Amino acid sequence: MKMILTRLVLGFRRFQQWLVAQVIFGFLSVLKLLPADPAIRFADWLMRRIGPKLSRHRLMLVNLRNAFPEKSDEDIQSIALASWGHMGRLAAEYIFLDQIFDFDPQRQGEGRIEVSGIPIFMDLRDNPRPFIVFTAHTGSFELLPVAGAAFGLYVTVLFRPPNNPYVADKVFEFRKARMGKLVPSHAGSSFALARQLEAGGGVGVLVDQKFQKGAPTSFFGRDVRTNPLLAKLARQFDCEIYPARCIRLPDNRFRLEIEPKVDLPRDANGLLDVQATAQLLNDKVESWVREYPEQWLWYHDRWDIKRQL
Repeated sequence: MKMILTRLVLGFRRFQQWLVAQVIFGFLSVLKLLPADPAIRFADWLMRRIGPKLSRHRLMLVNLRNAFPEKSDEDIQSIALASWGHMGRLAAEYIFLDQIFDFDPQRQGEGRIEVSGIPIFMDLRDNPRPFIVFTAHTGSFELLPVAGAAFGLYVTVLFRPPNNPYVADKVFEFRKARMGKLVPSHAGSSFALARQLEAGGGVGVLVDQKFQKGAPTSFFGRDVRTNPLLAKLARQFDCEIYPARCIRLPDNRFRLEIEPKVDLPRDANGLLDVQATAQLLNDKVESWVREYPEQWLWYHDRWDIKRQL
């Protein structure tokens, strides 16, 4: 009897996931019928109205108040609302990536995309060596590997699949066609990244996700755990690390930035300091978020606040 109940519960959960996936796919299919600009603006408008009604909104407000204790409630609410709008934009931008990325090095400033750090792109492409590019869930971050591929710079991208398996399958196929080699985050993903670096290739990693068994660090002055994988790979292969981000600009435009390589902290023996490197990553991401707070996904439980709510 217990086995039957377990199967029924699992079956119902799968049905719920399938149903949610169909709603998402249907919504995106309708958006796809519209031109890119109206679709993106509509998604922003819609999420600004739906987001505050979701349970995650409370977590978002707590995160924002903890990160910006100096800001007024009015400012916190404004950032939260704008963040929901940017999440709506992110979903709409996803289905228009092929149209959005229109960067032409010969016609800079004429399209939606502007790129900062082109010489770094060119150097990494023309002088092959192991390297790691890190970014965060800010702006339209999915554009970064697309930009790399457009420059002929292909990296192996570590990504965390959505929890919904039906959505995860669709997302994987979509990304695979536009972003090069993908490595889903799981127990063996570090070996796949290590093989890429050992072969002299590049790796792309998001570094602002919660990691329960990570290195003890701080983010916005509060204790967090940070995945030490990037630091350990950099230490093992003595490779360069580059920060990169996407910034949304007015009128559905974007700026993609790749910054100069970072100087990695060393311990007394001259070895790369894993914990200090993890903190360095957090500090860089925090500086980005402080500059454009509405463009980060505040509904993520980065500080493990959800347990306290």
